[in-house]
Amino acid sequence: MMTDYQIQASTRRCACTGRELAPGEVYYSVLLEDESGSLVRQDYSAQAWQGPPPGAFSFWKSRVATEQQKGRSHRPPPIDDEMLMECFHRLEGEDREANKLSFRYVLALLLVRRRRLRLEDTGRQEELVLRCMRTGARFIVIDPGLSDDELGSVQDDVFRVLGWQ
Repeated sequence: MMTDYQIQASTRRCACTGRELAPGEVYYSVLLEDESGSLVRQDYSAQAWQGPPPGAFSFWKSRVATEQQKGRSHRPPPIDDEMLMECFHRLEGEDREANKLSFRYVLALLLVRRRRLRLEDTGRQEELVLRCMRTGARFIVIDPGLSDDELGSVQDDVFRVLGWQ
């Protein structure tokens, strides 16, 4: 059974101070796992940012859209390959939980598509052997055996968590 990630969009409010973030202001977003295993998003102003809190699953830097930017096309923000790689690295060894395993697998496929990772071998039947195009580092990613529908669902979850939907 797949777990849906219900990560809200930016609150546009600093989790530390409660202050509303202004248009154009730089802020940091953090994904944390709560007691139930769900990922929760928190946003922090640049002034309040002290680095990721303990237990952070992932984090990234962003900017609140200005009115001008809001009026532009509804194109999703550009994909940040460094953020994808960071999420991919943070999930290494997290193979006991199906949702994290599936999330990392979809990240790996996205990174292959974006030419940050290269498929070297399929290893055993349930593994992908990948190599980083920049560093040459080798990774083994477990294939969770997702159906097409499950794969699409996890891909949607990845895009939603990263703010691209």
